[in-house]
Amino acid sequence: MARDMPAATRRLRILTWNVHASYLWYLSHIPHEIFVPVRDGRPKGYAGRPAGYPWPRTVHEVPADEVADLGLDCLLFQSRRNWSEDQHAVLSPAQRRLPKILVEHSPPPERPGEARHYLDDPDTLLVHVSHFNHLMWDSARTPTRVIEHGVRIRGGVRWSGKLDWGLVVAHNLPQGGRRLGADLLAAVRQQVPIDLVGAGSEELGGLGQVPHDELLNFAAQYRFLFSPARYVGLSLAVCEAMAMGMPVIGLATSELATVVENGVSGWVDTDLDRLIHRMSLLLDDPDEARRLGQGARRRASVRFGIERFVRDWDAAFRSVTRRRSGAKGS
Repeated sequence: MARDMPAATRRLRILTWNVHASYLWYLSHIPHEIFVPVRDGRPKGYAGRPAGYPWPRTVHEVPADEVADLGLDCLLFQSRRNWSEDQHAVLSPAQRRLPKILVEHSPPPERPGEARHYLDDPDTLLVHVSHFNHLMWDSARTPTRVIEHGVRIRGGVRWSGKLDWGLVVAHNLPQGGRRLGADLLAAVRQQVPIDLVGAGSEELGGLGQVPHDELLNFAAQYRFLFSPARYVGLSLAVCEAMAMGMPVIGLATSELATVVENGVSGWVDTDLDRLIHRMSLLLDDPDEARRLGQGARRRASVRFGIERFVRDWDAAFRSVTRRRSGAKGS
């Protein structure tokens, strides 16, 4: 009976892949059923629901070879591989004709502003996670919208900043090189004490990867979060840090330039020496760090609230499924 209800009111059945576990968890707050393919050994893209997250009952793991038997309403792609390979590997021909959304997590890796997005489909909605991403990609004839991050701080974690150290949270920083600011972090660490955590961080003298369910408590003790990336999509770690009241220092490039307000929630600049000066001041003045952290929390509550994120995604899913229903009835 539920399957006969109007798409505007019933819970939708959505298939997506686990590409970014944290993003998938925040997405799981939507009022719909989410199905995630899983394969033996849980390889990349088919890891299902990773440990360390309080997954709701609305997120279901399904063996990849059983996906074709699912009754679905919409497909959500989260990577180029999902679009070009995975849908053909696990979906039936009928499922591949369902309403589709592709979420783009990153700006173009080459030729910013000129790069044509690989999704060239007027029948698929392209969702960018930041306005900067949207600005840098040429989306051509593909319809687009922006849905900014939404975060929720589990367990009521609040920043304390009791350690006179900074923190960088970044995955695969050695491979990211100058784009992710590995060289800038090395320069800063010559003058300011900063720890690095994340996958592959040991290669740069970091502390390794901290499990997600421990990361916020771990990060909360550091005086500030430093984002060294020159060119990247907006990090969920930045949004989470701000939401728990932690000041952020970073480069005034990419979306971060619109997120952190100088002297209010942290500092952004394109002059590394000025950023190092600000870091040193925060290490010497915990009260100033606390003031900026309060500003960061206020900013995050307005811009990155989970309720707004849920509303935006619900509207996107309702829009594409309603449009398809209208086309069938015409």
